[in-house]
Amino acid sequence: MPITTKPIHRTAFFLSDRTGITVEMLGHSLLSQFENIPLDEITLPYIDSRAKATSVARTINEQCIADGARPLVFSTLVNPEIRLIINSADALHLDCFSIFIAPLEAELGVRSSENMGRSHRVSDTTGYRKRIDAINYALEHDDGLSQKDWNRADVTLVGVSRTGKTPTCLYLALQYGIYAANYPLIPEDFQHAELPAQIRNMRSKLFGFTINPERLHEIRSERKPESVYASLGNCEYEVQSAEKLMRRAGIPYLDATSKSIEELATAVLHQARLERKIY
Repeated sequence: MPITTKPIHRTAFFLSDRTGITVEMLGHSLLSQFENIPLDEITLPYIDSRAKATSVARTINEQCIADGARPLVFSTLVNPEIRLIINSADALHLDCFSIFIAPLEAELGVRSSENMGRSHRVSDTTGYRKRIDAINYALEHDDGLSQKDWNRADVTLVGVSRTGKTPTCLYLALQYGIYAANYPLIPEDFQHAELPAQIRNMRSKLFGFTINPERLHEIRSERKPESVYASLGNCEYEVQSAEKLMRRAGIPYLDATSKSIEELATAVLHQARLERKIY
C-alpha cells in the first residue's frame, strides 16, 4: 500500500509597491489549482522603500521557520533594488513583472517605464468618472427601485429574488463601466404570464438569471427561515415559472447556481454582446 503524506501547510505572500490588487488576483488564480494544499495568504501592499522591503524579507524568513517550509511569494515590484531584497528571503519568489516585462521589452524593442502602480492609478479621469457613474447607476436601479433614465441601461438583469443580480450589476459597473440595472420577477408576474409593464419595452436589453431551486431554498432560508418565500415548493414554482416566462419572451438566460459573480459578469458581458467601457 502506498504511503501518503499529509500536505505541508504553506504560507503565500502577495507583495506589491502599490495596492496589491493585481498580484492578489493572479496569485489566487494560480493557487486555486492546488486546492488540497493548506494555505495561509498574506497581502502586503505599499512596499516602496528599502526599509519596508527589508522588514518584509525578515517576516518571510520568520514564516519559513514557523512553517518548516518555504513560503510562496508573488510580487509585482517595479523597483529592482526592492526586488533584490525580497529575492534574498528564503522563499519561492514569483516576480510577476519580471516574468512578463522582460519578454515584452525584447519584443517591443523599448524599455518599460518602471512606474509603480500604473494599472490602478487614477490617471484617466474620464475612465474613473465612468466607473463611478456606472456604480451609482447600478445602485439607483437595483431591484427596479427607480425608472429614471432606465433607457440608459446597457443591460437589465431579470430573474427571481436572490439569484445574484445585484452583485453582478455592481461588478459589471466596477470592472467594465457597464450601466446595469436589475428587476426581480415575482409571483404576480407569473400569474399574468407576461413581462411586467416596467420592462416590457426593454426586451432587447434584458438578460435573465435562473438557479437550482434547492440552492435557492438554501439561500433564502438564511435570510427568512421557515417562510413561504424560502420554502422549497415556492422556490421550485418561482424558478420554473420564471424560466417559462423568459423563454416565452425570448430573453436569454443562464444558470447562476454554481457560478461566481466574476463568471456571471463575464458571461453577461459576452453573451449580451456588451462593449467594455473601462479597463
